[in-house]
Parts: sequence; C-alpha cells; structure tokens
Amino acid sequence: MFDDTPLKATVDSRFVSSASPTAPRIMAGGNPCQGIYWTPKGNPRPKVALIATHYNVDFSEHYLAPYIAARGFGFLGWNTRYRGFEDQFLLEHAILDILVGMRWLREEAGVEQIVILGNSGGGSLMGAYQGEAIAATLAGELSGAGAEAYAQLIPAQLYISLNAHVGRPEVLTDWMDASVADETDPVATIAELDPFNPDNGPPYSPEFVEKYRAAQRARNQRITDWAKTELARLNAAGVPDRLFPLFRCWGDLRCIDPTLDPSDRLPNLCYRGDPKIANKTPSIGRVNTIKTWLSMWSLETSKCQGAPHLAKFRLPSLVVQGTADTGVFPSDATRIFDAIGSTDKQLALIPGAHYFEDSPAHRDAAADLIVDWIKAKL
Repeated sequence: MFDDTPLKATVDSRFVSSASPTAPRIMAGGNPCQGIYWTPKGNPRPKVALIATHYNVDFSEHYLAPYIAARGFGFLGWNTRYRGFEDQFLLEHAILDILVGMRWLREEAGVEQIVILGNSGGGSLMGAYQGEAIAATLAGELSGAGAEAYAQLIPAQLYISLNAHVGRPEVLTDWMDASVADETDPVATIAELDPFNPDNGPPYSPEFVEKYRAAQRARNQRITDWAKTELARLNAAGVPDRLFPLFRCWGDLRCIDPTLDPSDRLPNLCYRGDPKIANKTPSIGRVNTIKTWLSMWSLETSKCQGAPHLAKFRLPSLVVQGTADTGVFPSDATRIFDAIGSTDKQLALIPGAHYFEDSPAHRDAAADLIVDWIKAKL
C-alpha cells in the first residue's frame, strides 16, 4: 500500500453528518449518516459530484475521492447508519440514508448533476438505491416519515460500477465453503466437497465445479429456511429477532484455481490472504440478525441482488473492472454489464487490483477513465 497523503494536500475536504428520516441523532451527539465531502482546491461548490456508499465499510475516505476531486469534481464518501454494523443491515433504511447524502449534495453543496459510484460491495447497494428511485418496491416496509421520504428518492444522472460484486447474496454464496456440514460447527466438513482437499483439486474438474456451486446455493437456502422458521418461532414468543454466527465464507473456487474465470490475479489469494487460512477465520457475514440475513444475504428473499435493480436503468452506465482483482472476476463484470437495462453502457477492463492498491498509476488510470467518461456524458 502506498501513501497518498501528498495528493490529499491538493484538495479540500469537510466532514458532513445528518440524521435520517428513520434514525435520529443519538443522545451522545453523533448523527447516523456521516461522510466527507472532497472538492477541488479552492472550489467548494463544483456542479458535478460523485457519491459512494457501502453496506458496512467506511467510505468517507474513499481511495478515489482525492483523485476525483483533483480532477475537478466533488466526491461524497458517504456512510449509512450501518457503517461497522453489518449484522443489523436493512436495505430500506440504508436507501433512506443514501437519500440523505443525495439531498445534501443538491440542497447544501449546490451540486446539479450527481454520479452514483457503486464500488465493491457498494455496487449493488447503490444500484438498489437508483433502482428504487426509478421504481420503488420497498416502500411498503416503511411508514410515517420513512414512507414519505421514500416517495422522494432522488435519482442520479449517471451510474458507475467499479470492481463491484454482482449482489450481496450472490457474492456471499459464491464465497461460501460448500463443504460445511453443520452451521453450528466451524469444523464439520463434507470431504467430497472440501475445496481444500487436494483429492478434489485444484485444478477443479467441470463436474466438481458444478457440484460445488450447487452445494453453495443449497447452503444459502438451508440457512434461509432455518431463518424463516426461527423468526416465526421467536416472534410467536414475543422476541423480535436474534443473532447467529456464520462460518467459513472464503471458499470461492476462483480464489484457489486461476484457470477458472481467468484474469491477471494471483492464485491462492483472496481479500484476506490465503483462502485456506481466511476460510477458518470470521469474515464476511460473520454474524447476523435473522432479519438482516433475509434482507441482505438470502438468495430467496434479499432485495440486495443486483440484476432486478440494474434492469430498471435507462441512464448512461459505465462498468469498470480491474483485471487483477482477487474477489471480483471478469464474468462478474460481464453479468453486471448484461443486467443493466440502459442501451448507453460501456464495459472497461483495466489493470489493477480491487481498490487499485497495487499501484498509484492504476488509481490515476481509473480516475482518468471515470472523469473522461463523465465529461463525455454530461
């Protein structure tokens, strides 16, 4: 990782925070929605700005923010109430929190044209926001001030997908270790499905890959079936929800076998290092409430799947994919591109890792591509 402090010295930034229609300021003083607005040096009110948000990762100091601001645009690195609280995530409330950032850009920062940047896990979240702004499907989950605000979602003018996962339940399922034999036991393993058993590969045969992918989907569905039954049992006893752990979620075969979905990535590498080691440690989705599982992770019930929202798009859209990404792969970018309903769309493959942390030149190239595309479309 390299130091971008000199670049940050060439732009301006300010802290932004606000309450949400369904989340007030807490008694300790903090607002649920927080972020940092980055602007060109000496120009606090650019007319075009990007906004980026994630399900739970802090995007206030997003790595591209100073690169974009140095090129003349605003950049709001925005956090919903769920920053650091993935286990409590509910999509309809997160969308309202994104609306707070959109309103701030329009009403306080003087931005006239907003570009949604859906980066990493934030790709499907920001896609869901734009999709709901086009045609809402979740308004019935809210009432009162929340429902009123939901009816006023502000759409963006452009959408950019950057090294984005296809959707929240899709990426978790793709990463799940299909050999888990018991969700309450982090050790119990089905040997014939174990991706780290050398008898199974790598390289993995097409037959093993097909069987493994089916078992991953089946694992997701088993958890969903349990979640629905358990939630009904709890609610009948007057208990609104509960937490439960999730083990072994670094089992994507593509992280181990580079011949699958080939790219410039290194083998035996995921975002947490060696997949065999990472798979044994708590990571993505490590704890959830039942309602969060059903809202975010379940293939059956989650509205955080990318394709249904992207299909609504008619705005110009850009899909950017780094060819050395160890967790998003070329086929994922193609799936996102194909799902976007716009006719004005572009897919660009460029060198670099997930956050282009491997080279400042890669970050410069990504920023140039994004800025040039925006200028051509606005």
